[in-house]
Amino acid sequence: MTDAKQDTPSPRRLKKLGSLGTLWPFVRRHAGLFVGWLLALAVSSTATLSLPIAVKQMIDNGFSGGGGQINQAFMLMFVVALVLALATAVRFFFVSLLGEKVVADLRDQLYAHLIGLDAGFHDRNRSGELVSRLSADSELLRSVIGSTMSVALRSTVTVIGSMAMLFVTSPRLALYSLIGIPLAVLPIVLGARRLEKISRASQDRVADANALAAETLGAVRTVQAHAREPYERGRFQDALRVTIATARRRIGTQSLVTAIAMVLVFGAIVAVLWSGAHDVVDGRMSAGTLGQFLLYALIGGGSVGALAEVWNELQRAAGGMGRISELLNETPQITAPAHPQRLPTPLRGEIRFEQVSFHYPQRPDRPALNAFSLTVAPGETVALVGPSGAGKSTVLSLLLRFHDPDEGSVSIDGVDLRQLDPAQLRESIALVPQQPALFAASAADNIRYGRLEASDEEVRAAARSAEADEFLMQLPEGYASDLGERGARLSGGQQQRVAIARALLKDAPILLLDEATSALDAQSERAVQQALERLMAGRTTLVIAHRLATVLKADRIVVMDHGRIVAQGTHAELLAQDGLYAELARLQFID
Repeated sequence: MTDAKQDTPSPRRLKKLGSLGTLWPFVRRHAGLFVGWLLALAVSSTATLSLPIAVKQMIDNGFSGGGGQINQAFMLMFVVALVLALATAVRFFFVSLLGEKVVADLRDQLYAHLIGLDAGFHDRNRSGELVSRLSADSELLRSVIGSTMSVALRSTVTVIGSMAMLFVTSPRLALYSLIGIPLAVLPIVLGARRLEKISRASQDRVADANALAAETLGAVRTVQAHAREPYERGRFQDALRVTIATARRRIGTQSLVTAIAMVLVFGAIVAVLWSGAHDVVDGRMSAGTLGQFLLYALIGGGSVGALAEVWNELQRAAGGMGRISELLNETPQITAPAHPQRLPTPLRGEIRFEQVSFHYPQRPDRPALNAFSLTVAPGETVALVGPSGAGKSTVLSLLLRFHDPDEGSVSIDGVDLRQLDPAQLRESIALVPQQPALFAASAADNIRYGRLEASDEEVRAAARSAEADEFLMQLPEGYASDLGERGARLSGGQQQRVAIARALLKDAPILLLDEATSALDAQSERAVQQALERLMAGRTTLVIAHRLATVLKADRIVVMDHGRIVAQGTHAELLAQDGLYAELARLQFID
């Protein structure tokens, strides 16, 4: 298997190459297929250029030399055709397989790059559009490498070979033919830049439609609950109309360029052949030579016409590759330093926020955290409470290093998180989010996502601790049952318990709970709360809670508002202060 990192182009190099040139490092990985394709192309092009010579021999010698000469002439034609057929088949095999492998490598690198980009990038971009670039734009490149590029190179070789043979056959008529070629190439060159812009706009509109469809299908229950199917279909139809209108412009330009090029080419051929016909009548040229010249002219003219068509396709592909290059040129804002430090072993789990200020890029005028300072002792359970928008989730995001603070520092056991490899940091933290993220895979695989090397028995033990074993065993195939997209085959509470089982299995020294019991019924909440209490023992735990009943046993409760800490203490101490916490408690426990 090819190493995914081999010949990986750097962002600077991508910018330098641009568009279709970016594909070369991917093609170079499969040098054997590329060389085999070139050799087969050389043989097939030679066979194509040999056909007119065989036809000349047939016309000039076959009809006047008796049956033996005719047999020999037609046998020569058959041998040339056989070589052409075999070489074409080999060429098709090599270039098609090359296209498949190059596009697979490109998709692999693009996917790896996308999942490695920071949270800020994904906040700015719709997942549906990214998937469109990963699929539709990449699929366009498959046809370019597997077909269009082959036709382009073959046509180029054939045009050059045909022109050379035209001069060998009849220099005077060949000079006349040269008049038509610049005229045919001119509209291709003039239309290229405009076509690339239109092609890129067309791919953008396709991506918009795909993104809209992905967003709607992802929220299909909300759509159906509001009976908005006609409304969403109307939005999608509007997006498709814009896509078709842009595609119409691209197709119109492409058709016009092709038509003009072919008219000019074949018009020149007709004029040259008219002159050659007079030469045959006047005895200055044999009929076989004119036939040979005619075939070379038709082969060359047809290749120029093919070049006009594939050039348009190449410009369209260049637009798609430009969109992919934009993504490959994106650099993650969260990266490991050149020489990362490692967390101490064993990890104590002390968490320290020191004068941290942070603004989300989408809201630069509103701080999510403002001079925030907090120290969590090893093994301590700290609950973060406060109104929505107080900055509680931002604390967890910074601790997971999804973002870096604008000011101040975040550290674990005295090591600044910016000095760590994010992957090593996150291996030390288990997260149970408010909205559990389940995959369209088996229940066992979803739980094992917390620790991939875990045994089946360890998976079941984690599920039992999270009160998930009973309902998972009742599924049609037990733990092997597919949970559907986003865990659609489970209820909300069941999804949450699978996510808790995943965190239990990870067994990390730091635990982050973001309303981990919010979707559970009272009976399940009690059982899971007991499991979480066992899990939190001896571990540093940060709990975000809107339901204050879930944090009464926390070692310390930190009350946040507008990105700052406004109070902290135990439940009883905070009630006695009669501040924001007491107000929240009255709303929940009294009202």
